[in-house]
Amino acid sequence: QVRLVESGGGLVQAGGSLRLSCVASGLPFSSAAMGWFRQAPGKEREFVAAVSGYGPRTPYADSYADSVKGRFAMHRDNAENTVYLQMNILKPEDTAVYYCAADTSTGWTSRVISEYDVWGQGTQVTVSS
Repeated sequence: QVRLVESGGGLVQAGGSLRLSCVASGLPFSSAAMGWFRQAPGKEREFVAAVSGYGPRTPYADSYADSVKGRFAMHRDNAENTVYLQMNILKPEDTAVYYCAADTSTGWTSRVISEYDVWGQGTQVTVSS
């Protein structure tokens, strides 16, 4: 069964930190590009960060939304089939449901939602002011 399971969300004060985890199963994890997206109430889902998969023709790359660059860091542990999103200096505007996603076709990083074919159920992050 193909699954992505996120965890690590919660309530934190502005300026604080959280680390989200996403465990994958049933998919070719090491070659898949992985992304984090978020959706705030009343808003569209938006790109947060992505990291490329590993392959002979896939150079390593990562990508971040401008709104989180310098505050968030994403990395993957292929031995554990897990990706992490370290979120520092959190702001109230970071409040959203955060989703993990996998692009199992190309392995290239992408900011486009439709490029990702596997999605997790989401984890809530709430930042209080």
